[in-house]
Amino acid sequence: MPHEISHDAENRRFALETSVGEAYLVYRMKGPQTMDATSTYTPPAARGEGAAGRLVEAALDHARAQGWRVVPSCWYVDGWISRHPAYEDLRA
Repeated sequence: MPHEISHDAENRRFALETSVGEAYLVYRMKGPQTMDATSTYTPPAARGEGAAGRLVEAALDHARAQGWRVVPSCWYVDGWISRHPAYEDLRA
């Protein structure tokens, strides 16, 4: 999937254009240093192509760069972190 991930800090979302529409991850801030990843969405026809995983990784990399902790309220984000132990240290 060659498309770039965009980060809209004002609206608190990461987005990725797939061949059939936009996939995105939405978050909110719980205080100045804690990102709550609340939901992810991938168009049904694009599921299984890795878009959601790329979005989660981008969001977590952003959180790490900012020195933030992460609350994985979204079930997909929670599971992704569990499958990628290098990101466990970000859990709030």
